Amino acid sequence: MEGLSDLPEPEGAANTANDYDGFAEAYAAENETSLVNAHYERPAMLALAGGVNGRRILDAGCGSGALSAALRDRGAVVTGVDVSAAMLALAGRRLGDGVPLHRVDLRDRLPFADGEFDDVIASLVLHYLEDWGPTLAELRRVLRPGGRLLASVDHPFVAYTFQEPRPDYFATTDYAFDWVIGGQSAPMRFWRKPLHAMTDAFTAAGFRLAAIAEPQPDPAARDLFPDDFRDLTRRPAFLFFVVEALSASTSP
Repeated sequence: MEGLSDLPEPEGAANTANDYDGFAEAYAAENETSLVNAHYERPAMLALAGGVNGRRILDAGCGSGALSAALRDRGAVVTGVDVSAAMLALAGRRLGDGVPLHRVDLRDRLPFADGEFDDVIASLVLHYLEDWGPTLAELRRVLRPGGRLLASVDHPFVAYTFQEPRPDYFATTDYAFDWVIGGQSAPMRFWRKPLHAMTDAFTAAGFRLAAIAEPQPDPAARDLFPDDFRDLTRRPAFLFFVVEALSASTSP
């Protein structure tokens, strides 16, 4: 990963909000052990992925590489992309030379051939995008027919509660706040969509819905985070999708 920080900014890269380069180390450390990442989102995504031995997987928005490492250790042939040079540097140190990593903004064209992957994992990524259409079209392009896209996003119901007064549920709206991680404050901006807009976007991009999941956290985390664990079992934080890439002849 040497030299990544010297690359030009990808087209459309954010300069203020969601700038993971500014707090990559702190976020990566939090991601390793936090309830919502280490004991909720990541185990749920791996469970949905199932047996991945030998499957070619694109980790779209790989961050510091925790999910890529878990998939690789299960026998997958993993490639990672992310917009953050700092995150990719951390991923490179973690994963070594066996996992190719590319600095890419998911709003741009991906540097891969048509049908190159069996699965794409988009872990807590799509809610950074106002318009899912171009990104989903690219993810569909690099998937073989019948391949899977597994995606997790902020749950639309929970995201709806971030603002007062409540926004129009049926509209696509943004919400902003400051994350405080490792003593650093970072401005964040996400986009919330109603459920039907999400499923419509998948369908329009040539996917067939296979599953929607609202999983529970790993029971082993109960003693580590007793108060937050109980809250998470009663109010979901994320929504998970498994969608399958249709062939060109059956795409809408």
